[in-house]
Amino acid sequence: MLKKVFGSAVFGVEATTITVEVNVDKGIGYHLVGLPDNAIKESNYRIAAALQNNGFKIPGKKIIINMSPADLRKEGSAYDLTLAIGILASTSQIKADNLEQYLIMGELSLDGTLQPIKGALPIAVKAREEGFKGFILPKQNAKEAAIVNDLEVYGIENIKQVIDFFNKGEALEQTIIDTRKEFEKNLDFPEFDFADVKGQEGIKRCMEIAAAGGHNIILIGPPGAGKTMLAKRLPSILPPMTLHEALETTKIHSVVGRVKDSGLMAQRPFRSPHHTISNVALVGGGSYPQPGEISLSHNGVLFLDELPEFKREVLEVMRQPLEDREVTISRAKFTVTYPSSFMLVASMNPSPGGYFNDPDAPVTSSPAEMQRYLSKISGPLLDRIDIHIEVTPVPFDKLSDDRKGETSVEIRKRVTKAREFQTKRFAESDTVHYNAQMNTKQIRKYCQLDEASKQLLKTAMERLNLSARAYDRILKVSRTIADLEASETVTGTHISEAIQYRSLDRDGWLG
Repeated sequence: MLKKVFGSAVFGVEATTITVEVNVDKGIGYHLVGLPDNAIKESNYRIAAALQNNGFKIPGKKIIINMSPADLRKEGSAYDLTLAIGILASTSQIKADNLEQYLIMGELSLDGTLQPIKGALPIAVKAREEGFKGFILPKQNAKEAAIVNDLEVYGIENIKQVIDFFNKGEALEQTIIDTRKEFEKNLDFPEFDFADVKGQEGIKRCMEIAAAGGHNIILIGPPGAGKTMLAKRLPSILPPMTLHEALETTKIHSVVGRVKDSGLMAQRPFRSPHHTISNVALVGGGSYPQPGEISLSHNGVLFLDELPEFKREVLEVMRQPLEDREVTISRAKFTVTYPSSFMLVASMNPSPGGYFNDPDAPVTSSPAEMQRYLSKISGPLLDRIDIHIEVTPVPFDKLSDDRKGETSVEIRKRVTKAREFQTKRFAESDTVHYNAQMNTKQIRKYCQLDEASKQLLKTAMERLNLSARAYDRILKVSRTIADLEASETVTGTHISEAIQYRSLDRDGWLG
């Protein structure tokens, strides 16, 4: 008897419905076709044990299972439950009157309990698009899938519950989530607050500008100056995520199985990979492509601590995603694209010894060592970082000051207001939402300068030998500074401040 059950495969951050056709006939054998990987091929052992331990069995007949479309490679153990239900239906061990109304996924343990799967959210989105009535999956993934409205989501603990649901009509507990309410509930304030930062007023100003315009920033300073501490607090002043951003971010994290029990991610991600990370781990890819750290940072912050310690080839692969804000991974039979619109925050020591430009510490690095250290970061990559700022150690009198600094809540209000100006400015664009994303045409339109400002910028360009890309970065940062002051025009004052935030372009740094 032939029966069809429905599962799903995730490619990139989108799902594709998989039709599992199970045919049981006379003979002996178990044949699984349709480009399954080893995890799926081994499923018959898990299925056999799970069914036996729950009073059912795989019949001693010829079983042919086709996973359609047959030319798409399927991977992972999430098809265990799909295959098991298909086998039971085709051997009349369960009723299959309404089987086609449900999408079924889950990994089986030998006792029949269900283990969580990856990609529950994109699968649920696809199930609703294709008109399925419900989605049956492991209980651990139920909240994540229930974010999708107009789809019945049933989280189960054991295969016996599914069998009784189809055989006896026993009701499964439906997981229902008010997506907007859940989103608002999870909008708790981040753990780190700028009120705890002593001194560093100039750096806080830079962080505020970076957050207001979505600009990439690099912090240069000796060990212990507070670079990491400041970077960790950046998400606390970024505008709260919109519901659309939260869904988009949750979708990416769902693909790699990193969604927590709350279901919906309402906090901007902060990712801080170690400098030993590989190209694939950072950008994404692999034989079965997965999102990398830069995609997991989508709508949030990617922090690269000690930037020169990262392998140069790893840093170079970031150049294109920083410009395009997406990563495309091509394989022989398919291409996947992951979004990667993130803020890059990097930190580095000013020299191998860490204390260059510190008047209280001796210079222990030779000019050759300095040049070798700094040359690990390419010019084109630095050009893609809008703000370069020096971080100096905080003097004792400020460290011992008990007074609290300005809170992240107060800074965030100004940042959010500046972003609102930008949202109105770019309302007609589908791809540009804040200043850092402006293209050349938009820069010319929204960053017009008077003659005095042009002359000031020309002088800086000539003296610092800045590239054309650095010129655009200065204009973008100037536009953001103007937005923070609610100024319609970019003035010489805004240009002057923006020029100060190109530390690594100055003589004495990169030569």
